[in-house]
Formats: sequence, C-alpha cells, structure tokens
Amino acid sequence: MIGAVDIGGTKIAVGAVTEEGRIAARMECPTDPEKGFPAAMQRVTEMLRQVSAGSAYQGIGIACPGPLDPFTGIIGDVGTLPGWQGGNLAEYLGRGFGVRVAVENDADAAALAEASWGAAKGTSHFIYITVSTGIGGGIILGGHLYRGVDGAHPELGHQVIDESGPLCYCTAHGCWESLAAGPAMTAWVREQSGENLSAAQICDRARTGDALAQKAVEREAHYLGLGLANLVTLFTPAVIALGGGVMKSADLILDRAHAVIRSICTQVPAEKTELRLASLGADTGLIGAARAYLHRYH
Repeated sequence: MIGAVDIGGTKIAVGAVTEEGRIAARMECPTDPEKGFPAAMQRVTEMLRQVSAGSAYQGIGIACPGPLDPFTGIIGDVGTLPGWQGGNLAEYLGRGFGVRVAVENDADAAALAEASWGAAKGTSHFIYITVSTGIGGGIILGGHLYRGVDGAHPELGHQVIDESGPLCYCTAHGCWESLAAGPAMTAWVREQSGENLSAAQICDRARTGDALAQKAVEREAHYLGLGLANLVTLFTPAVIALGGGVMKSADLILDRAHAVIRSICTQVPAEKTELRLASLGADTGLIGAARAYLHRYH
C-alpha cells in the first residue's frame, strides 16, 4: 500500500492506494494554511495512520501546488499556501514513517496518473491539462515526465496567447490562463453586462440560448483551442486529456476548440492528436500522488 497526500489550498486529502491505483481508504481535512506548515503535517500524519488500518506503507507520494522542488520536497512561495515557504514535505513525512517519499507538482502527478491508469493509458506521448480557476498541466514524453532545468515544472497556463489581453498575476498580458480559465469567462461577462456569474452559470445559460452566454462560451473555446494548438505544434502528442471544472461543460467547448487546432496546426499531423476528457475524477490528485511514488522509485 502507498500513502498518498493531495495538498490543495482549501483541503488536504489523504489515502491508502494500491499499486493498481485503487483507493482503499481516504480522509480529508481543511488545509487551514494560516495555522502553519507543522500543524498541517501533524494532521496529515494522523490521517495517514488512520487510513493505513495498521498496515505499513511501502512509501508515500505527495501532490502539491508549485513552485516546489520535487527532489528535495521543499515548498516554494505558493500563493495558496502562505507561510509554508521552506517547509520540507519529504523530510517531515519520511522521518515520521521511515519510508521514501516522492513529492510532485500536482499537475505533473495528475498527468502521471492519467497516463498510467486513466484517459491516456498505454500512451507514451501525452499532455494533461486542467482548466478550472487556473490552467495547469503536465507533459509525458516517451513515457517519462518532462522536467525543465533544475527539475522545473513547465507553466503551460502562462504561455502568452494575446499580448493585448488582460494582465495576469504572473505579470504577463494575455497568457492562456488569463483568457481561458473559469475566472476569465466570469470577468468577460461582467465587463459586458455587469453580471457576476460563475463559469458554470454561464455555461448553463448558454444551453438555454442566452446570446451573451453563448458568446462567452465561444470565446472560451477559441482561446482554449489556441493554447492547445500551441501544444500540438510544439509536442505533437498522441493524446491531450482535459480535466478541471470548466471541462464539465466540454460538450459546449471541445468541438470549437478542436476546429481551432485543425485550422492552425498545419505543419504537424494534428489529426493524429486525440482530445479526451480526463477520466480519474475528483480523486485524480490522490491517485496521482501514489503514481508519483511508483514513477520515482519503481
């Protein structure tokens, strides 16, 4: 059994996961980042002991938002985890349980899980993208997780799509996240009508024939397609799997996004890249954490 920890800004999920990717038991608690890193690790330790039901873990995998160092396990300046900078996930849990610990960026962990047990099973060239309050992703090339210099995680959501676009917290104008994440739909509708609707509400209205909502969805699909087209041209993956809250309305979005890809990607065999919906659901993070351990040490 592998101990799995999925850390988010709102909640922390912990599970005991088999080598086949099945969650045998799970628990969760609020992250409460303001209470500090040591307090959170104490809660994680307690939950790991409870879900193990007395069995020993062969190892522990952790999925956590970045920036972080996947090899030392040290957390960087993560916006959703204020005050945790410098906390060492691997050292804390490794010492507490006496096992090896693998720490991975949460999007990379999800990519590993979808590649092994989900939508891209059996595929060696694959990109996972999550579209929700932000846009992130992980890249699998030749069956291996792609890392940049010093093990850096590529920030796919911050590729610049339209330099005249809105300012993002990353300091760029018109990056993919600022144009195609859920809040981008909300912001555009607010500018047009003054209404403050969530991305899910906008999509619901589009289904009823609301003209402004339909324009917002078309805009979302267009910008999503532009970012995906860049990834297809750069990496020519066999599969791109899409997850996250916005993809709950994939029926409104994917056909147009696919059309953008076909119209732009003229120099690569774009017709051979398949768009799929991620398949592991709400526990992708937990399953990904376990897969990160197996990928690192098996």
